[in-house]
Formats: sequence, C-alpha cells, structure tokens
Amino acid sequence: MTPHIDLNCDMGEGYGAWRMGQDDALLDLVTSANIACGFHAGDPSIMGRTVKAALSRGVSLGAHPSLPDLQGFGRRVMTIIPDEAYGLVLYQIGALDAFVRAAGGKLHHIKPHGALYNMAAKDAALADAVARAARDFDPGLILVGLSGGELLRAGRALGLVCASEVFADRGYEPGGSLTPRGTTGAMIEDEDIAVSRVLRMIREGLVRSRPGEDVEIQADTVCIHGDQPQALAFARRLRGALTEEGIEVRSL
Repeated sequence: MTPHIDLNCDMGEGYGAWRMGQDDALLDLVTSANIACGFHAGDPSIMGRTVKAALSRGVSLGAHPSLPDLQGFGRRVMTIIPDEAYGLVLYQIGALDAFVRAAGGKLHHIKPHGALYNMAAKDAALADAVARAARDFDPGLILVGLSGGELLRAGRALGLVCASEVFADRGYEPGGSLTPRGTTGAMIEDEDIAVSRVLRMIREGLVRSRPGEDVEIQADTVCIHGDQPQALAFARRLRGALTEEGIEVRSL
C-alpha cells in the first residue's frame, strides 16, 4: 500500500487591511485549508475570498475556530467552561460554512486554532465540547487534532472520523504535547531537520522529543504554518521530498 499524507495550512489569517501569509501560492501546494473564522483572525471579506481561492484549486475546506482573541492571535490561554467552548466553536463553524455554501462548496473538516487546540488536546471536558460542536453541526465533518490528544479521543467516542495531526516545525515533549512557544526548542528552524522529522513520522510513527526520547505518533496530516516567513519555500521543499520518497500527497 502506497503511504500517503495530507498537507494542511492555516489560512485567511488577516484582518481588515492587515494581511498575513502567502495563501494563494500555498494553496497550490497543500491539500487542506483551515480557514480562520473571525475570532483570532479573518473577517467576512477574507473568509469569502479564501474559500473561493481554495475551491478553485480543489483544496479541502476546514473551519479553524479559536478563542475570542484578536489581539493575541488566539494564542493566549483563557479560562472557559465547556458550554462556552461548545458555543464558540459551533458559532464559528456556522459562520465559515455560510461562505462555503454560497461558493458552492462543502465543509470538509474542523481544526481548532492556537490555545484552544492545545487546551482541547489536554482537557477531556473541553475536548468533548469541541467534538460535540463539530458532530452537532455535521457528523460527517472530519475532526483534526493533535496525535494522541484528548480531542481525538473525544471525537472517536462520538463517532466522528478523526485525523491525527503532526507538525513539521514544532518541538515535541516526551508525552507527545507540543513544546510551548517561547521555550527553547519550540520551533524547528532547520529545514533539513524538519523534513527528515516529517518523513520519519510518516514512515516510522516516531518523533524525537526535545529531551531526546522517541515518542510514538500517528501522522494523517502535516501542518504547515502559513504565518512563518519561510512557509512557502518550506512547503515546496517538503512536497518535493514527499514525492521523491514515494509518499502520495492527498486530502484526508
């Protein structure tokens, strides 16, 4: 069986006159787009434009809901109860889906953003709330979350199809969580190392943690951070390496 992987990228993360990333060029390289829904980034114009650009290239459309944190780009931890998380996520999925339907497309997946993503990977009650919002909106949505995390466990318990996500440019801790941003080793800046880590995660199901231990991991989809300065060059490099290794790049 030919090994395969999905390449996803967070997109539409501008706001008003402010733009982030090289979405149009990256859409030629990735197979899934996680589109900001207005709470950490994105506005109606950007959401609509990004949806149409992704559809024109056959890229799968996903909602990228966040904590309500425009100023902090959704990366600041907030204390919220599960009912609040459920409402926040359901609201944002519905907002993006309106643009998807208007453009003649269909929403394919959901992937939480930033602090919400990391919180749901560890907190079982919060994970259940996020997964329920996805299921109640559309039980056919694919739920994307951190490999080995609580969000995927919650999604599977609710009968959702789940996809385990890995990161090319992020450090890992021994338990499989991501190294917190701002910590030494949180970001992998050497492209050779990042590519080799992705290939190993796909082929061996292992990643080297920051202290040096191997961690078991499942790789269904690889995240490319579109807000990084070298995102486009790295996406080209990674896609080329996957092709050379005989790994098919396709949507979930």
